[in-house]
Amino acid sequence: MQTTIWVTALACALMAGIYLAFSSFVMSSLAVLPRVQGIAAMQSINRVILSSSFMVLFFASTVASLGLGVWGVVRWGVPGSSYLVTGGLLYVLGMFVCTAAFNVPLNDGLDALDPTSTSAAEVWTTYLRDWTRYNHLRTVFSAAASVVFVAAAWVAR
Repeated sequence: MQTTIWVTALACALMAGIYLAFSSFVMSSLAVLPRVQGIAAMQSINRVILSSSFMVLFFASTVASLGLGVWGVVRWGVPGSSYLVTGGLLYVLGMFVCTAAFNVPLNDGLDALDPTSTSAAEVWTTYLRDWTRYNHLRTVFSAAASVVFVAAAWVAR
């Protein structure tokens, strides 16, 4: 079980790092490009990411976090169990649900956008602001889950 907790903590930390990169410089780099180029670049990122190793990490970390959270409920009272539940909730709600409820719909809307349309400038400005705001949340919750899973491993050793 220790290995699973440590690997899940690492996976959550890797996800936090990916999200941090987007929040720190990728989105601002896209924002300074001419609108048509910025939109096209993000549309490309959103399409390519779906068939990348990112998706394996995304789903594996979610399943592992959910599993550890359930394991913590089943073994409630055992040292570290409350940390497992907390880490699982932080990650599944703060990262996965946030992604599904906010970032993915924004990506879908952007994918349908013609970068040369008259509404593209307003849509792009709103997209950059909102997508990045939700990405900040995913960054924080992924990092927090990683820290809590490390605490779980430490307490349960």
